[in-house]
Amino acid sequence: MRTDRVILLVEDDAVDQMTVRRALRELRISNPLVIAESGEEALAMLESFEELPCMTLLDINMPRMNGLELLAAMKADERLRRIPVVMLTTSTDDRDRFDSFDRSVAGYMVKPVDYPQFVELMRTLDLYWTISEAA
Repeated sequence: MRTDRVILLVEDDAVDQMTVRRALRELRISNPLVIAESGEEALAMLESFEELPCMTLLDINMPRMNGLELLAAMKADERLRRIPVVMLTTSTDDRDRFDSFDRSVAGYMVKPVDYPQFVELMRTLDLYWTISEAA
């Protein structure tokens, strides 16, 4: 990600949190990772951050405020709308994908079950954002 700004992970599953943390460490991505376990918690964090995250990795399926609801709230907020949001989800439902892009998500990635494939997904995401930031 080539910046020192935090990456916000919004994920309620502890195993998935650990998998993201491990993959970032393996790829030597040094951005601090901040974790929110619900959309509500993430929105409160975002509103309190002095410096906004360089990216938000967002799961769709969460209790209370799901990822699509959080994404809509972020895009409706003048301060938060430009934070790149990547859906990182197990949902292969086309409706979730379309709803995400309708809300201006930066990317939609289905979490692979296989850990090496997950690391490659994160490597691709890192490369994309590194190239985007350099442009």
